[in-house]
Amino acid sequence: MELDSLVYFDGLSAARDLTMPFPDTVKYCILGLSVTLLLLALGILAWQVFRCCSQKYTTYTRQDTVNNDQLYSDEKSGTARIYSGAPSTRVENVNTEVRRLSRCLSQASLPSSGSVQADGGMEEQANNKKVEGTLRFSIYYDQLQSQLVVTVLQVEGLLEQSPTRILQPFVKLRLMWSNSEEVEVEECTDEEGEGTAPFLWKVLQEWRTRIVKGSCNPLFGDQFSCPLLEEKQLHHINLRMEVRDFDKFSRHSVLGEVRVPLGRLNISYPLELQEDLMIPQKDLVGKVLLSLKILPTSQRLEVGLLKVRTAHSEISSDAALYAKISVQCNQSKLRYQKISAVARCLVTVFNEVAMFSLPEFPLEQCKISVSVYEMRTGKKSPKHLIGQLTVGKEKSSEDKHWSVMMCSVRQPIAKWHGLLI
Repeated sequence: MELDSLVYFDGLSAARDLTMPFPDTVKYCILGLSVTLLLLALGILAWQVFRCCSQKYTTYTRQDTVNNDQLYSDEKSGTARIYSGAPSTRVENVNTEVRRLSRCLSQASLPSSGSVQADGGMEEQANNKKVEGTLRFSIYYDQLQSQLVVTVLQVEGLLEQSPTRILQPFVKLRLMWSNSEEVEVEECTDEEGEGTAPFLWKVLQEWRTRIVKGSCNPLFGDQFSCPLLEEKQLHHINLRMEVRDFDKFSRHSVLGEVRVPLGRLNISYPLELQEDLMIPQKDLVGKVLLSLKILPTSQRLEVGLLKVRTAHSEISSDAALYAKISVQCNQSKLRYQKISAVARCLVTVFNEVAMFSLPEFPLEQCKISVSVYEMRTGKKSPKHLIGQLTVGKEKSSEDKHWSVMMCSVRQPIAKWHGLLI
């Protein structure tokens, strides 16, 4: 024990004798520098904590203010935007994002007629953005052979419709002829209920290019010709070219179209043009007298095809018209019914009724589609689409013909409709 205590006391005395090989001045300077760095670190930590707390408070306060302004007054939100200043800090960026989101939420939670119109405008703008690309083609009228020559060269700048589906574009061409001296078509409406043109169009010729698979800039080089006896006919002819995406079930989607009035161009020599694709529109090629009658007790709908009138044309003896009527109610498509073929004339009279059994009531949505075809026994392709019309009721709107029918149950209501293509 005495030996251990002696060793212990010797260690303590040695520790006391240890001294740093620096003067006292250097020691005090090192100590003061360490204290200064400690205080600086504590100050930075305190400043960061204070900044974090004040930033959260400001963000929540401004978010509440913006929400209140958007819910109760648009003028207040405009005033807040004026005095908020330029977004120079992260707080201002968050405030701008909160204002944008709150505006969207307020419009979604408070629907009105104005918001419905705004949504429709946004959908139209979205459709407009989808129509992109150009079509390059050439037109030439050969006076020696009295024929019109159209060459489809290339389509550029198409957009992929779906990332999982390969684009298969082709071009469908129609020569549309109209006579301004046609008898005016009265009380005809298109699919959207708007008035149509006061004259009828006639399809002189139809062509289709080959299909180019997997290309947004397809090259075609297909040439088509049509005999025209008089050059004066060019003033009544429009060339309509639709760029379509091929579908094996014949549900080809239209990517855009180009319309060229031949009377405004000098095509006595080959003329090459490149036009932007526009939103597809339909042409009036005839009118249909349609009769509708609903029987609510037996849940049946009677669709009567009475008359079909088309533009003046040279009607051959083997030409006949027939129609297909299909009904879709409450997202349920009923089996279509075919109207018997009748010899074609200027006003073709059918006077035939198709009857459909409707699903459960009430009818939130019901669409009646009538497709008119021409058939000829002497051609390889006997079926040729003349035009289509659609009438019915949607969840938010309905056609005038449908509303009159619903107000006059068990009574047939007849009305003229435009036949479009």
